[in-house]
Amino acid sequence: MSTFPNGSIPQVDGRALVLQGEDIDTDRIIPARFLKCVSFDALGDQVFADDRAELNGEHPFDRSEFQGATILVVNSNFGCGSSREHAPQALMRWGVRAVVGVSFAEIFFGNCLALGIPCVTANAETIEAIQQAVLAAPDRSWCLDLSSLRLTSSGADWDVAMDAGPHEMLRSGRWDATSQLVENSAELKALMARLPYLNDFLPA
Repeated sequence: MSTFPNGSIPQVDGRALVLQGEDIDTDRIIPARFLKCVSFDALGDQVFADDRAELNGEHPFDRSEFQGATILVVNSNFGCGSSREHAPQALMRWGVRAVVGVSFAEIFFGNCLALGIPCVTANAETIEAIQQAVLAAPDRSWCLDLSSLRLTSSGADWDVAMDAGPHEMLRSGRWDATSQLVENSAELKALMARLPYLNDFLPA
């Protein structure tokens, strides 16, 4: 598995996997019984746990040809249901680094943005064509270029979309609050030194 996202995200490269179906909710992405975890570390193994058990090895997240894929191609209203952050955490820890779909639930989209996972959209006909291209050649490599907002592969090239605000956050790295804090640690320490409630209310 590649490292987790950080900083500016100009593009996502890798193979893709297809998960077909409308209104796939967060309870299917990560069932509620896994929300009791202390950390998110083990969630990758539990993503779509009930769906995968039902399909007994034939779920896309279990199929051998999709192992190691980084770009998930879905249909409409993906990530609906509860607002659990565990859903994009589980996808990220399985290896997903970008999601391409017709539409996304708003909170799911925001939770993905907070983790540096681009969720880009295209119309239903385009998504169907992308899914068929992935299924026809699952070993094909893809590039989701956030500069040009295009999803490309050998002999394939589609426009995708993302609102200007999150698009700029991903390209600039402003989505990554932790890295920004680390980069500005000197200013952070200086501010902490001036805050009276952190210094026994003594003057700086």
